Amino acid sequence: MKLKLRSFLKLVEIQTKVASMVPFALGTVWALYRYGEFNFLNFLLMLISLLCFDMATTAINNYMDFKKAKKVSGYNYEKHNAIVRDRLKESTVVGVILFLLIVASVSGFILYLQTSPVVLIIGVLSFMVGILYTSGPVPISRMPLGEVFSGFFMGFVIVFLSAFIHVHNKSNIALLSYRENMLTIGLNPAEILRIFFVSLPGILGIANIMLANNICDIEDDIVNKRYTLPICIGKEKALKLFKILYYTAYADILGLILARILPLTSVLILATLPIVNKNIKTFFKEQSKASTFVFSVKNFLIINVTEVLTICIGLFFSNIFLSFSV
Repeated sequence: MKLKLRSFLKLVEIQTKVASMVPFALGTVWALYRYGEFNFLNFLLMLISLLCFDMATTAINNYMDFKKAKKVSGYNYEKHNAIVRDRLKESTVVGVILFLLIVASVSGFILYLQTSPVVLIIGVLSFMVGILYTSGPVPISRMPLGEVFSGFFMGFVIVFLSAFIHVHNKSNIALLSYRENMLTIGLNPAEILRIFFVSLPGILGIANIMLANNICDIEDDIVNKRYTLPICIGKEKALKLFKILYYTAYADILGLILARILPLTSVLILATLPIVNKNIKTFFKEQSKASTFVFSVKNFLIINVTEVLTICIGLFFSNIFLSFSV
């Protein structure tokens, strides 16, 4: 059975790949803004590895949901899962997953050869977390830790790596070497914290996508024995947390502007607050995978794409000023 493009895109939920591509873009523009560096080959290798691995983990998640589902009716099962909707053979799905993992692994390993052991170690750790997130005896996605792991690894680790690959040999962000029976590890906490706080809106936005998804799925997750955060703390507290995380992101952005870490043009991000606040209120009225879950994705894009664009604008103006000064 040949896998149709429509079925493949649904299996990997291609529309959700923005959750990894936006942090990737943020790390790239940060490397340009902060360090003035860009390496096209490394950029391309990480793009291929990241995209293929993200698609693979989503396909694994859909496959595990298909295998473990106890409730076989409802929006989340019949329409959302491509395996059920398009009657895909299990062998076809497994083949797609293996292919994506092989491409991600090979391109990631080449990226390591091009850069630093730091990339290999973080990449292997990310692969392990990505696989354990959706599979294994107790998948992370079925525990209250899903928001923490998805936010940290997709929101911060991707940004860190996508910046580091351009400056691995020209900065002291992170160093790892083994020579003459000596393992040398060097970290720059100040620079790593700087990247962390720049990526914090993405960390919180991705965590909220997962939180919104779990809030919408509370009833189905109880039946399917997925003990997610909203089930553990209750729907009311989960909704309050959903709102607080967005406001924390805006507070972080304001702090970074005042500290002159983000360019002054990033003040434009604050103008998106009314739109995000309106979306929060809409989600509070109804928590539905079919109609309101999308607002968590929209909020993530509104805040984080605006951050990427304002850094680009800041970079543009800084280059203009430099050209005039020269």
